[in-house]
Amino acid sequence: MEEKYQSQKGNCHTHNFTTNILVIRQHNQIGDMLCSLSLYKAIKKKYPDSHITLVAAKTNYQIPFSEINPYINEVLVFDKSSIKSIIDFYKQLRKRKYDYGFVPSTITVSRTAHIINFLSGAKYRVGVKSIDEKKNKSAGWLNIKKNFHWKDKHQLIRNLEIAQLAGFELSNNELLNIKFSFNDEEISFAKNFIRENFPDDSKKILAFHPGAGKTANTYPTEKFIELIKKLHEKYQNYILLTSGWTDDLIISKIKSELDKENIPLTVAHNFQVKKLGAVLSLIDLYITNDTGTLHIAGFSDAKMISLFGPTNPGEWAPKNKNSFFIKSHTGSIKDITVEEIFNLAGKLLGS
Repeated sequence: MEEKYQSQKGNCHTHNFTTNILVIRQHNQIGDMLCSLSLYKAIKKKYPDSHITLVAAKTNYQIPFSEINPYINEVLVFDKSSIKSIIDFYKQLRKRKYDYGFVPSTITVSRTAHIINFLSGAKYRVGVKSIDEKKNKSAGWLNIKKNFHWKDKHQLIRNLEIAQLAGFELSNNELLNIKFSFNDEEISFAKNFIRENFPDDSKKILAFHPGAGKTANTYPTEKFIELIKKLHEKYQNYILLTSGWTDDLIISKIKSELDKENIPLTVAHNFQVKKLGAVLSLIDLYITNDTGTLHIAGFSDAKMISLFGPTNPGEWAPKNKNSFFIKSHTGSIKDITVEEIFNLAGKLLGS
């Protein structure tokens, strides 16, 4: 494999063509995408002028690919709704003549993804032979593969190890420095938002994300209300709630409870990913469920506490100095106590 790889590299310099890279990734929720940035960054480090195509599954909602992942040049959606759409997809795919095709099976193994990779005609098809002794039944479609032992390994590292298989490297420092860089518009949006909603500089701004995509990852709303009241009583802080398109019910419940005690709050509803990240980078503390916003905050270097129920924080919690998590000792998120969160918040807020 090493020899092939070297000759590939040699060609790249001699003929000055673009290295075409294909990544087939079925899971493209925000957290999954952000945790795969290590793979893309390693590719662009070796071949800065490479053209990266992501093949994504069709979803019923819009995913802001280019905002989340600045390394992607093109997204092809695999639409299998008709024979025509499938034929058009493969025609488009084969036109590109890929040098590398990656199937980063760091969450689940998809047979379809391996078939797409094979039919793309990619010269080097890279992926997993097995994960923690569990065989990948589709490994026959790959020609560069390895047995991986990934128990408790972070998703960023898993994705990087797939890249390393084909000779793409990042140092530990480069890995830990994967984060959002905000442009002038995003920075000025965040500063204006803070100035308009939280004008008193002497008051702390505490933000909360009480919703989540999965019920098992959602801390009980009553406990969130109790926590918000308890913190407000101690700090007389500003309150910011972040919310997505499925969180309306939870937000209105919290709002009506706080209204009863005349506790004001501000809601950041459905903000663009990086605008939200820029806002979170300016607040004093963010307390969030295990959902997309946890990763947005993590890649924005926000000071945060994330709450984990059944999910393994060793695999998913952001890896930076401002990021702290509480994992339920029972595996059920509802068993995290308000006291635990309140005490950790107190430590982080310096009291």
